[in-house]
Amino acid sequence: MLNRALLQAKTVAIAGHVRPDGDCVGSCMGLYQYIKEWYKEIEVDVYLEEIPESFKKLIGAAGDILHTAKEGKEYDLFIAMDCGDAGRLGFSGALFEQARTTFCIDHHVSNASFADENYIVPEASSTSELVYGLLEKEKITTEVAECLYLGIVHDTGVFGYSCTSPETMEIAADLMRRGIRSCEIIDKTFYEKTYAQNQILGRALLESFLFMDGKCIVSYISKKIMDFHEVTAKDLEGIVSQLRVTNGVKVAMFLYETAPQEYKVSLRSSDDVDVSKVAQYFGGGGHKKAAGVTMKGTVHDIINNLSEQIHLQL
Repeated sequence: MLNRALLQAKTVAIAGHVRPDGDCVGSCMGLYQYIKEWYKEIEVDVYLEEIPESFKKLIGAAGDILHTAKEGKEYDLFIAMDCGDAGRLGFSGALFEQARTTFCIDHHVSNASFADENYIVPEASSTSELVYGLLEKEKITTEVAECLYLGIVHDTGVFGYSCTSPETMEIAADLMRRGIRSCEIIDKTFYEKTYAQNQILGRALLESFLFMDGKCIVSYISKKIMDFHEVTAKDLEGIVSQLRVTNGVKVAMFLYETAPQEYKVSLRSSDDVDVSKVAQYFGGGGHKKAAGVTMKGTVHDIINNLSEQIHLQL
């Protein structure tokens, strides 16, 4: 499928969703390096918003990432990675619209197959796992393997989430056999935090509260607090997952302010609630146990609106 699309293209753009996470970065950069190595006749560019410094140090070709769209550029093939809809492509969305052919590789259950050709597998642990399945195994270099391993590690919570299948573990094992820095990737990109990140995590936990008879937990961070601790949205990753492991909790919500009366909402759940349905109701999306949405209003109004949809499932 992917090979056929590449053979028909001379210029290729690869891009992921806004606020790229580990899977988005890993899948994009793994495919980018694979094409550069084995399709030298193709001119390939990769577009992403700024990525964490820890990713830059541990994945190859990070310096090649473009943060603005090439003006007037029209690609033969645009590959959207780990992205549920075209609106989530951000600044690269214009290139998607102008491309002669579009291809999407994704594992979000909310993906409506928005590209010309789509490879959507909601049961997969990650988009990086899907990319692995599309590549010729004998051509996966150590550099490509490290990127895909990064993506799988992040979207499985270091193989701890329910999306981790036996096949996921077998793929990870194969990538490890290629000489990757597996322990360093896990330690430096998943577990290691800055002092400011630990401070904001502590504050979020301290100011969280339970409701719905202890079945839900929520915390929120204002723009003022983010500025005080000198953190950005990237520094808030992992907070909602930490909230989720609170004993007795079925659903965790974490909100942070992106503009006056506008909040990015992250949702995590157990088997009892499909948070992708909750997010989709308000225009967001994601997976059954991990989803997100941007909502406007006061914090309390947003929490109340989300709670109504969660209550319908509980």
